[in-house]
Amino acid sequence: METQAKNPSIPEHYQTIMPYLILDNAQKFIEFMKSVFGAIESLKVMRNEDCIQHAELRLSECTIMLADSTQQYLKNPGAFFIYVQDADAVYQKAIDHGSTILNEMADQEYGRSGGVLDPFGNTWWITSVH
Repeated sequence: METQAKNPSIPEHYQTIMPYLILDNAQKFIEFMKSVFGAIESLKVMRNEDCIQHAELRLSECTIMLADSTQQYLKNPGAFFIYVQDADAVYQKAIDHGSTILNEMADQEYGRSGGVLDPFGNTWWITSVH
C-alpha cells in the first residue's frame, strides 16, 4: 500500500481530511464526547453566548470540528467508525449518555463491534480488535 508524506502546509494536529459537524446543541455534544470517548476540547469560538461558531475536539491523533446549527448552516451530523480499547465499555457509556442502539455488540471478523445513534444524530460504530 502506498503512503503519502504529510503536506507541510497543514497545521500541527490537523489532518488532510477532518469531519465537520453542524449540530443542534453543540455544547452538549462536546460534553458527550468528553464523557464517552475521552475527547479533549482544543478550541471554541462563540458566535454569541448561546451559539458555538466553531469548536474543535481532539481524540487521539484525530480532530473533529463542529458548530451549532443556524438558519444559514443547517444541522448536518455524521457517521463514524471508531477503534477503542474496550468496545463493550464505551458502547455502554454511549448508551448511558443517551445513545440508542443500532446494532448490539457482537464479535465480527474485524473485531468486537456495535452501533449506536447518539442524541445529536451521529452514528458511531464502536469497535475494538479481538
